[in-house]
Amino acid sequence: MNTLTILTAAAGAGEAPQGMNYSFIIMIVAMMAVFYFFMIRPQQKRQKELQQFRDELKKGDRIVTIGGIHGIVKSMNESTIIVSISDGVDVCFEKSAIIKDNSDMQQQQ
Repeated sequence: MNTLTILTAAAGAGEAPQGMNYSFIIMIVAMMAVFYFFMIRPQQKRQKELQQFRDELKKGDRIVTIGGIHGIVKSMNESTIIVSISDGVDVCFEKSAIIKDNSDMQQQQ
């Protein structure tokens, strides 16, 4: 072997195959799509449903707060809700603290 053959073989060893770049890009795009459809999109859907629930609240609805307090909506304005949690005990909450509806809560008496 002569020196020219050794140098050309060494120069070609560092090059990557051309097809490898496209498959890597396709795999990254596929991973991002899977991440979006299985993680981001469902979370956005849950947030939209929760916001719709909070917007549709009305007086007399039974609710549960983020802290686990059960009560009945007594009155509300744009950002706060007055919740009756017991006879004569009313508490003011931010609307963002209301997490779900509790229709099967027993009557408080």
